[in-house]
Amino acid sequence: MVTASSQLPISTRRPKIVISAASLPRLEALAERFLERDPAMAGRLLDELARARIVDQHKMPANVAAIGNVVTYRDRTTGEERTVTLVFPGEADIAHQKVSIMTPIGIALIGLKEGASFYWDTREGERRMLTLVRVASAVSAGVPQGES
Repeated sequence: MVTASSQLPISTRRPKIVISAASLPRLEALAERFLERDPAMAGRLLDELARARIVDQHKMPANVAAIGNVVTYRDRTTGEERTVTLVFPGEADIAHQKVSIMTPIGIALIGLKEGASFYWDTREGERRMLTLVRVASAVSAGVPQGES
């Protein structure tokens, strides 16, 4: 049976993103620091920040992926779902599903709303189609404080 969701066309345009004004300076500084070490990733993050809608922290929608959130995304090709916590590079730990914002998937997820589908280019140059399924705060997702 074909479901309505499998029939939805995927736009080649990038989905809209939202970033909190409180996190913008730290994200910009992070990208600037990475310009020499990993210019491709730094450029990707700066591009995303440049096109983002910036909102006050208290107006940040709860269903938008942000640093510290636990997010679940689905690979539209395989149907596989993965849940990760978005973190700054010093906190990244793939064994505990903590993904750095300075990775292709971290940059692709930041600022997205639940339900958004997007193309994700891996470091190997492979293009994948992913959908952001769920966004939760680390606390509501059961991640102990200080570990998000």
